[in-house]
Order: sequence, then C-alpha cells, then structure tokens
Amino acid sequence: QVQLVESGGGLVQAGGSLRLSCAASRSIRSINIMGWYRQAPGKQRELVATIFNGGTTTYADSVKGRFTISRDNDKNTVYLQMNTLKPKDTGVYYCYANFEILSRRYWGQGTQVTVSS
Repeated sequence: QVQLVESGGGLVQAGGSLRLSCAASRSIRSINIMGWYRQAPGKQRELVATIFNGGTTTYADSVKGRFTISRDNDKNTVYLQMNTLKPKDTGVYYCYANFEILSRRYWGQGTQVTVSS
C-alpha cells in the first residue's frame, strides 16, 4: 500500500506556471507507474501524464510541450511542472500510483489548480 499527498496547487493567471508535487508514504522505487489525472467541473477525470519506473513518460495531447512529469526516487516524490497554463487547465489534479500495470490504483486526495484569464 501507499498513501499519496499532493501539493502545489493554487490560483495563477493564464501564461503562468505551477509545480505540483506528489509525496508518497513509502519508497517509490518499487512503484512501476505514477502519474497525474485532472478533473474539471462537470467533466470526467482525464489522464494528464504518466511516468514509468524506467523514466518513460507519456502526455495527453492537450498538455504536450507545456507540462513535464518527473520522479525523484530518493525523495519518494513525483512532480508535474506546468508551464504556459491556460484556463482550460483548471481542475482538481490527482496523483496516482500503480505498483504494476494491472494492479490496484492508489489515489491522492487532489489539489486544486485554477487558471484565470
């Protein structure tokens, strides 16, 4: 099991930047997959970015070139650097972890990101 705690959300103007952090309660070296989803009001949860233990990353088309996901195994933390933010990036951002591809998914409690125009 693992507990995940997100931080770093807030209110920012369009064009600004934020860095989200997801701190795990245990070593993430054995967690194969970690990443971020987001959910805008009235919409379904959307996959934003994923990072695998070997360092491979994937992104939603809507954030490619603007967001960067990274992981620090020594700090048991995953980050999401968000640049050139747009109002459509507004939502609650959730960190997740899968020990393996088909294993149980663990979620954080979410952190609110609001981008004003």
